[in-house]
Amino acid sequence: MNPKAQQLRSRILELVGEYYDAEFSNRAFIPGESTIPVSGRVFDAAELRTLVDASLDFWLTTGRFAQQFEREFAAFFGVRDAILVNSGSSANLLAISSLTSPKLGERRLHPGDEVITSAAGFPTTVNPIVQNGLVPVFVDIELPTYNVDVSALEAALSPRTRAIILAHTLGNPFDLDAVTDFARRHGLWLIEDCCDAVGSLYRGRRVGAFGDLATVSFYPAHHITMGEGGSVLTDRPLLKTLVESFRDWGRDCWCEPGNQNTCGKRFDWQLGGLPHGYDHKYIYSHIGYNLKATDLQAAVGVAQLGKIEGFIEARRRNFQTLYQGLKPLEEFFMLPKATPGADPSWFGFPIAVRPGTPFTRAEAVRFLEGKKIATRSLFGGNLVRQPAYAEVPHRAVGGLANSDFAMERVFWIGVYPGISTAMLEYMLDALRALCLQNVGTAGGR
Repeated sequence: MNPKAQQLRSRILELVGEYYDAEFSNRAFIPGESTIPVSGRVFDAAELRTLVDASLDFWLTTGRFAQQFEREFAAFFGVRDAILVNSGSSANLLAISSLTSPKLGERRLHPGDEVITSAAGFPTTVNPIVQNGLVPVFVDIELPTYNVDVSALEAALSPRTRAIILAHTLGNPFDLDAVTDFARRHGLWLIEDCCDAVGSLYRGRRVGAFGDLATVSFYPAHHITMGEGGSVLTDRPLLKTLVESFRDWGRDCWCEPGNQNTCGKRFDWQLGGLPHGYDHKYIYSHIGYNLKATDLQAAVGVAQLGKIEGFIEARRRNFQTLYQGLKPLEEFFMLPKATPGADPSWFGFPIAVRPGTPFTRAEAVRFLEGKKIATRSLFGGNLVRQPAYAEVPHRAVGGLANSDFAMERVFWIGVYPGISTAMLEYMLDALRALCLQNVGTAGGR
């Protein structure tokens, strides 16, 4: 870069910091007037600077920031590789699709094979199963961890079972001891959906490092954000190559954008029915997509990574504040429970309205929303009951009673780092008031 351009870039980035101070800082919380979201982006001038820095490169696909992010994100999880993609949903699609590759030999997934998953969760954990012609097998959840009921896994098994994909619900790790043992004994692929669980620990080890593959989302609601974006994690070099192939149009070539002849034999391959020497950049070994992220997104992610430990600590602290504040109301609310051996990096605080309580989940949600406290359901509830899956071939193990309970009685509120102490107290006051106005006292009937 010439000296004049470097000088101008430095000045632009300095002005970006001033712009952040003028536009985004010092926004006060006013109880009853300000909305308390369940989640949201938390950023400062650093994210704006890296975003503008990347834009001045005008390298509009993946580039230097994407490479930096992949390297640092993989190191954070303690895995070999992180493959950056355009969303967490795409990450799940790529993780499942990669397991259909002929290059996996006898372990390849074929249409009609079964994949075990949770009945209560987010649709895009399940959709890639259907999109690849596989059959989802729905297992119920436990209360109040809201994770898969591991006692039902053996009943879910059939001669066609080939894989498991499960999310760590709201950041709470599922029982990885039981699930990894089950997968190992039966020779099943395991995919951890960590879209809500960045930084969660199981027996002192970060989730995302237990399965064959793991997935993450960088949507603004999640632990760190790029706006849109996601990642697939793996320790297996072959799976990395397959994920990248499906991400990059299905091509057989593994060159980074802007590079060529990484293999050293670009014009010396013979694959399929193609003539010998056909350009390796245009040989396709899979039915793929274009699911890459841009360097502008990755630049924001690089800045967010520098804050990730603080974000995780804030989530845990906010969760504990809500938990302690709601303990006196356990007659009305079933409070969440961490999986034994887990230290969650909580995505949200789930609350179940107990049977017999003098108000319903719907009434509780309306009350809180009227106080400008945002709430969410436990994603899709019992996914088997969603209209999208009405005609999808599937199996369900048992009656899925706990998934129905979550669908009917559970909502969650936020713990994200943008929630202040004043907001937490306002949320607790509102929940106390909800109970008081229904029974006269907040401790009994």
